[in-house]
Amino acid sequence: MTATIDKIGALEILDDLGTGANSRVLRVRRAADGREYALKVVTIGSDRDQKYLAQARQEYRVGRLLDHPNLVKVYCFETETGWWFRVRRARLLLEYVPGQTLDQGPPLKPSQLIPVFERVAAAVAHMHARGVVHADLKPNNILSGPAGVRVIDFGLARVRGDRVKRLQGTPEYMAPETAATKAVDERTDVFNLGATMYRLVTFRYPPAPPPGMTLGERSYRRLLTPVGELNPDAPPGLCDLIHRCLSYRAGDRPGSMRDVRAALARLARPAGA
Repeated sequence: MTATIDKIGALEILDDLGTGANSRVLRVRRAADGREYALKVVTIGSDRDQKYLAQARQEYRVGRLLDHPNLVKVYCFETETGWWFRVRRARLLLEYVPGQTLDQGPPLKPSQLIPVFERVAAAVAHMHARGVVHADLKPNNILSGPAGVRVIDFGLARVRGDRVKRLQGTPEYMAPETAATKAVDERTDVFNLGATMYRLVTFRYPPAPPPGMTLGERSYRRLLTPVGELNPDAPPGLCDLIHRCLSYRAGDRPGSMRDVRAALARLARPAGA
């Protein structure tokens, strides 16, 4: 299980790893144990920023439910208060994993991507087994490097039983039913992974509706260019799996992320050979 750290304590900043929405990620060394970590610092400047505080809390809550080698470990969460005891900053202590997210690194061949996809599917299958849906799978939430593959950022994840009113996710990777009805479940994660694989293999996004609109099944099928046409190096088995994951209807997708992982594992064996 993930180690328990009760307090972040004193830190030495070693490097700046990047920025996100209202957040900055630093590579740090923790004085208490001398180990290196990633520190996500979330700034809360106004009432409009409360959603970022909620996401930081959710990332900690979800991270503590999980324990898988391909999921980034979440160790500790702290807040700093200012005037009138309002939270002005949140800090998350995370596992430091050297590498780059898949949207930042050099393009990879399908044979190189297949084992990465398999590890992502394994990680998300573990989330589903723990009653958690990631809800925002995309290349910049997948980290790859010398220490292996990690799925990161659980800020939009949902635990079974959660009720969320706002539409959440990234439009380019969003399942049709999420865009239409805000539905999020294991099958929408399958679609998100399919969209991620499509993007990394073809360098294009799958069809997505304009903001505030939905895309009908007929239009979606017409606009979805087959993977093999865009990348002739993609194995037929991978092309078929991506298209099944990207099925417009949830019932036509693979039945579970475990099924997706098993298909990728079969593809990885000849790819590795």
